[in-house]
Parts: sequence; C-alpha cells; structure tokens
Amino acid sequence: MRDKTFLMIPGPTPVPESVLLDIAKHPVGHRSSEFAKVLESVYSDLKYVFQTKNDVIVYTASGTGAMDAALSNLVNPGDKVLSLVIGNFGQRWAKIAKSLGADVEVIEVEPGKAINPQELKDRLDRDVNKEIKIVTLTQNETSTGVTNDVKTLVSYIKEHGALSVVDGVTSIGAMECKMDEWGIDVLISGSQKGFMIPPGLSFLAASEKAWEVQRKCTRPDFYFNWETNRKSVIANSTAFTPAVSLIAGLKTALEMIKEEGLDNIVERHTKLAKALREALRAIGLKLFVEDDSIASTSITAILPPENISVPDIRKTLKNDYYIEVANGQNQLKDKIFRMGTLGFVCERDVIMAVGSLEAALYKLGHKFEPGSGVAAVIKYLNK
Repeated sequence: MRDKTFLMIPGPTPVPESVLLDIAKHPVGHRSSEFAKVLESVYSDLKYVFQTKNDVIVYTASGTGAMDAALSNLVNPGDKVLSLVIGNFGQRWAKIAKSLGADVEVIEVEPGKAINPQELKDRLDRDVNKEIKIVTLTQNETSTGVTNDVKTLVSYIKEHGALSVVDGVTSIGAMECKMDEWGIDVLISGSQKGFMIPPGLSFLAASEKAWEVQRKCTRPDFYFNWETNRKSVIANSTAFTPAVSLIAGLKTALEMIKEEGLDNIVERHTKLAKALREALRAIGLKLFVEDDSIASTSITAILPPENISVPDIRKTLKNDYYIEVANGQNQLKDKIFRMGTLGFVCERDVIMAVGSLEAALYKLGHKFEPGSGVAAVIKYLNK
C-alpha cells in the first residue's frame, strides 16, 4: 500500500503535515527580506529550544556536519581530547578529533551502559596539569538506547576547566537539556529528530568560553567557520546558500514546539517510551537496556525472541504492517532492533506500533498472550 509507511526509527522521524506543506511551497530567494524574516523567527526560537542566550548557527548539513563544525573550530594538532563513548556516535566524536590531529583518549563502556560520572571525575582529577582541553560526550546514544547523565558529567568537566562538547542530536526537543543552566560549552543537534523536519539541517550553539578557544584555533574550517556563520545569524542571513525549503518547514516546526512547550514535550517522550517498555516486557521481550534510569526516551533497543531473527521482524513489520523499525548498528547489527518514540509521535502511534509488533511476532511463531502488549500500553497511558 503506497504512502502508508510509518517511521518508528531514530531518524528520520515523522513530519507534521503542516511542516510538509511549507516545505513543498515554491522557495523564496535566500537573500530576500521575506526569507530574512523567516530566519529571524527561526534563530530566536532555536535559542528557546536550546535553552540558551547564545546564537544558534544553522548549517545545511547532517548532524555529523555539526559534530565536524564543533571540533574543527576548537582543535589544534596535538590538543588533548577526552571522548566518552557509550556507542557508535560517541566513537564518531573520537574519530573526528583524531582526523584533526588531536591526541585522543577514550573512556568507553560496553554497549547498553552509561558513563559512570565518578569515573570521569577521577580521570579529570588526575589531570593536574590541565592537559585535557576538550571532553566530548553524547547525551542520548541511539545505537544502544542509553542516556548519559549529561548534567552531572558537564559539572565535572566545568570544574576541571575543559570544554564540554555535547551531542544533543536525539535529545534536544525530546529530553531535558539546558545548555546555559548546565554549563554546556558546545551543543549540537540535527533536524530529522526532535525538530520534526526531514534530514538536511544541523545546529550548533557555543558558550563564550568556547568562543575564546575558537579564536585561538589555527585552522578553523571554511564552510563550518563559527565566526563567518555567526555574523550571518546576527544579520538574519546565512553565510552560504541554505536549504531554504527546510528552513521554511523548520519555522513551523519550532512554532509547534513552542506551542506544546518543552516541559510537555519531555513529559510526552518519557511517557511514550515507558509505555512502550511496559508493552515489550508484557509480550515477553527482553530490553537491551534493562535499567530504566538510563534508558533512552527517544529510542528503545530490543532483543529478538529466541529463534526469530531481527531481519524477519523488521521485514514483517514493514511489508505486512507498513511500520519501519531500525536494525542494530555495527556489532549489534541483527542482534537488536530499535523502536523510536521520537519527535512527532503520539499515544495512538505507540498503540498502533505495539499492536503491529504483536501481530508480526505472532506470525513468526513467538509464544505470548495476544493483546497483552496493547493492554499494557493502554493501562500505562491511563495511569
């Protein structure tokens, strides 16, 4: 059935119809006064979502582009970078830093675990000569479904004096993330997650402390150069040709986020993820992250039943019920599947997804009481 597939993956996420309609309109000139008004609204509302007084730069790039932009404006060859790794995207920070000539040290935990804040504090306390310049970390690791305690981790980084560079790609607009209040130095995100628009835009905000370090960067990137782009932000413009249609859709999406309110958005994501986890347990599935205190509210990683493969589950869900869920990544490929509750997702969507998952598993021979998952969702949502 055409045009029926529903995305329950870490991204891209479902897009509101009003946003799609704005994206579909004929693009305006990117140097026109009309577009400048759009940008003025977008830049202001991004500060609200990032919870910062700092300017938020918009790049026509993926989330990885913003990661590159973050480090390519801070790192000089030989700089010491400490990367906290809880999965694939934490590893990406380390890879980018190495590509820039940094001396990279990694604190890594096994997949499904979060960074122990005390371990970070102990490492930073041993750095008596303050050699560590930057600490990179991921708030929400979608490859495993784990959330780091960024507030505590950043407090230790700030106490040490290093810069905190945080991947908020799948947390901003879904989880509590307070840039200024928590003291985050650099925070990045991407459009196809909590911002509810298609892939193609990424965002970066930096503290004044980070700007001081950026000014000492000997070879800042040309396209991603902070200073070049911030001048354009201040002028309600862009340094280079932007994705005009996506920014038009972003304006509407940001208005929807403000209308719902960040606290309500965080509550919605938390409620839907917990309801999904209740349902999965009710139908006899094991969660890759059993500890609810570190479990993501954007994505839930699930182990398949014995004798049923991840590819078969994904294929049945997509072909028979038009729901797309994600495979695991790297060493977790075909070992877990991941269901998203990120962005433009509501209670109906989770009920529908659980019912479809039950039907798919029943077809594939999983033994459970049909309807138990849907019942668990309904009960949790109506507590």
